[in-house]
Amino acid sequence: MLIVTGASGKLGTLVVEALLRLVPAEQIGVSVRDPQKLTALAARGVRVRQGDYTDADSLRHAWEGVSRVLLVSSNARTSGLDPLKQHQTAIAVAKELGAERVFYTSQASSNAQSKFPPARDHAATEAMLAASGLAWTALRHGFYAESAMGMNAHGFASGKLVGPEDGKVAWATHEDLAEVDARLLAGQEVFEGATPPLTGSESLDLADLAQMASILTNRMVTRELISENTLLQNLENSGMPAPAKSVILGYYRAAQAGEFAVVDPTLARILGREPSLMRDVLTRALA
Repeated sequence: MLIVTGASGKLGTLVVEALLRLVPAEQIGVSVRDPQKLTALAARGVRVRQGDYTDADSLRHAWEGVSRVLLVSSNARTSGLDPLKQHQTAIAVAKELGAERVFYTSQASSNAQSKFPPARDHAATEAMLAASGLAWTALRHGFYAESAMGMNAHGFASGKLVGPEDGKVAWATHEDLAEVDARLLAGQEVFEGATPPLTGSESLDLADLAQMASILTNRMVTRELISENTLLQNLENSGMPAPAKSVILGYYRAAQAGEFAVVDPTLARILGREPSLMRDVLTRALA
């Protein structure tokens, strides 16, 4: 059975939908913290069970009969919790149950020395997988395109994208990444260890996005540089918790260092088409 974790989240939902186009529903199982959110999916024949990375027994039940499992990475870091402990539990259960391969949603910037805190967690989790004795694939996703909109929602609305110096990012959409994740989970292609960066076909910084938004909306959108200290003070004033502030600051530092800039053709090759463009993402978001 193909198991998808976090199946009620943005990425997990799209992976399951893509899987349903590839394999029969009875071959798919999902584990979520609240199965009541997925009653409609259960009605379509997908096995829905409660599972939580903090509860190994729940995973043992949710993943019964597993052949391959997709571990959607935990975002516990932004809440001040430890995602690595959660990932270790999940990997241990997958091994106990005899999973033939574990897939993990990593990131293109995965590196123990990254300036972006989640990228360091991804690198640590990849090291756990490498040491586990399991066959594994780290899906090195490009930075989510929707994050550009979420991080700058106020800026696009006000016409001013405010933040410290950044750098080019090869944005990729959840939809494109989920499609590739599903194809690999279904066994259409095999990568041993980490995949190449699964990125969009263009690399853009916030100044590029501001210019693009100006053209699309026929309204001036500018890019305003501020210091890191000013950013942190703005985040403090908004009531953002310290762990989340660290992630946001790390994004700017890593982008400036070029950690998200690499464009790679692998996503397009597996999709069999060009990935979605940021112009399309912006058009939908700003409509």
